[in-house]
Amino acid sequence: MDSSQRGYAKRATRPEAAPEPKAFLLVEPLHRTAPVIFASPHSGRRYPPDFLSKTRVGLLSLRRQEDAYVDELFAGAAAHGAALISANIGRACVDLNRDPDELDPEMFEERPPLSPNAASARVQAGLGAIPRVNSDGHPIYFGKLSLADAERRIAQVHRPYHALLSSLIAETKAKFGCAVLVDCHSMPSSARGAHAPDIVLGDRFGAACHPSLTALAEAALRRLGYRVARNAPFAGGHTTQTYGRPLNQVHALQIEISRALYMDEWSLDRSNGFARVRADMTRLAEALSAAMLHKSLA
Repeated sequence: MDSSQRGYAKRATRPEAAPEPKAFLLVEPLHRTAPVIFASPHSGRRYPPDFLSKTRVGLLSLRRQEDAYVDELFAGAAAHGAALISANIGRACVDLNRDPDELDPEMFEERPPLSPNAASARVQAGLGAIPRVNSDGHPIYFGKLSLADAERRIAQVHRPYHALLSSLIAETKAKFGCAVLVDCHSMPSSARGAHAPDIVLGDRFGAACHPSLTALAEAALRRLGYRVARNAPFAGGHTTQTYGRPLNQVHALQIEISRALYMDEWSLDRSNGFARVRADMTRLAEALSAAMLHKSLA
């Protein structure tokens, strides 16, 4: 069965100059009926050979940095009139949920241009736009990188992804009068602690998304049986901060799903819970899409 028979169309969206593997994928319904865009910036699982030749840790270790299979969890969004953009390139290579200026000067043979973002907490932790360490805190690279390498990754992957995302938001707002961006992530179960939530919704404490929309998502997830928290420990990253403008009718909401709900965090195999979480995220997409057709967020 081809994609048109399933009710939506897939189109690869990398610029002609970008190398294989393709940087990201856009999945759209044949007819956009809802002002909702789902984004999965950390689910990419392809690693260019040039990148791998510089790394000192194994592929499985690199892959544990991914928000593995989050793109698959939200793949049903297109059936409810929403769009989905997802990364193909692994997060360890370039992080699409970071400011492109978040570069650790100590990683490179040449000094990057001076930027206040170079001193961010994420950079200090080794998790800038070009990560220095893996999820276990071990150095990724044998030695220092050339600054040209970092600039090439940002030019070929990071900027095109955000250019497309920005264009999608503008087109959606023009068509519907508003746009809702749901930035989709997963979180390690070890980061949650005892009695911690299954899902964390981040709206930057109301600065990125109208509170009623966050409440709608929270209620839908609670009805599905999940323990839900807001803004702790994840309030939203570069994507929600950049695009969330509620007063301008552009709302950005981050969702973090515990990986233990749907996968083995060590082997990265999908678990028996995968089908349930995927079905529930489709139900969330349906609830948000249906509500936004009849809701004005002022």
